[in-house]
Amino acid sequence: MSTPLPPPPCSTKPHTPPTPALHGLLAAPQLDAVRATVLDDNPGMEPELAARIITEAIKFVATAAQGAENMTPSRLVDKGWHALILHTALYSQLCAHWGSFVDHYPNPHNTEDTLHPVARTIQSIERAGFPVDHHLWDEPTPARAGHR
Repeated sequence: MSTPLPPPPCSTKPHTPPTPALHGLLAAPQLDAVRATVLDDNPGMEPELAARIITEAIKFVATAAQGAENMTPSRLVDKGWHALILHTALYSQLCAHWGSFVDHYPNPHNTEDTLHPVARTIQSIERAGFPVDHHLWDEPTPARAGHR
């Protein structure tokens, strides 16, 4: 049985969002298992990068579980999210810890949005109080990406 997750942090300053703690959300064996999934799916990836990707994926899930809508991960963060989802019991527990279960809908791009979906997601994560590892969220712009 996995280790129970601690309650989400609280803030005594209503005007300053708390910086939610991510350390300790996954026990070392859980992190190792999810990291192994990322590494198995991405031959040649460095373990440190896989851990960073998983951390960003947890921030993504935590923000979405707290009610943020229309979120889209970057391609790299999506690798971590998929790895978390494959560990179903852990993923369910992580979602419940932060609020509600986060379903996966492929390509939920809203064409009426003027803000790029990943940029909108970054803003949501930052509003939730998480620092963002921007190097893992960089997405090619349509001009650089060619056809999508």
